[in-house]
Order: sequence, then C-alpha cells, then structure tokens
Amino acid sequence: MKIDVNSLSANTLPIDRSPKQVSTGNLAATQSVTQDRTTFHSDTQSIQSLTSQAMKTPEIRQDKVDALSQSVKSGQYKPDANQTAGAILNQEG
Repeated sequence: MKIDVNSLSANTLPIDRSPKQVSTGNLAATQSVTQDRTTFHSDTQSIQSLTSQAMKTPEIRQDKVDALSQSVKSGQYKPDANQTAGAILNQEG
C-alpha cells in the first residue's frame, strides 16, 4: 500500500478538542522547587554624588574647544572634510 503524504491536508486529520486535565500528583514530594530571585539595591548617596558631578560638568567644555580651535588656526590640525562628512552620514541616529 502506497501512502501519498502530499495528499494529506490539515482538514483530514482528526482533531481532539476535548479539554484535558493534567495530574501533577505529589510534585513537591518528588522534585525540589527552585525559584529565581533578583534584588535591587540603590545607594542613594552614590546616586546623588554621580548626579551632582554630572550637573557640574559644563555642557560645552570650552577649554577643549579653545585648544582644538587653536590647533586648527595654527595649521597643526587639518580636519579632512570628506572624512567628516562620511562620519556624519554613517552615524546611526
């Protein structure tokens, strides 16, 4: 007898839609139950210290801007326009 598996369809397969009851028996007696636990601790003093430091940092570090500007003016630093444009275009944002 030859069975053509390509001719079987989902409609011809029997479907059992009766509710099933699963018996757990005495699971606690046969297996040890483990639980995952996570604990978060926040060190308020540390968070406040980091926040304070971040707020004291100027948005624009003028000393860095001035040093870079001076390097460009003196000819020591020559930024490449193509590299700059490429970096801007390739930046994921």
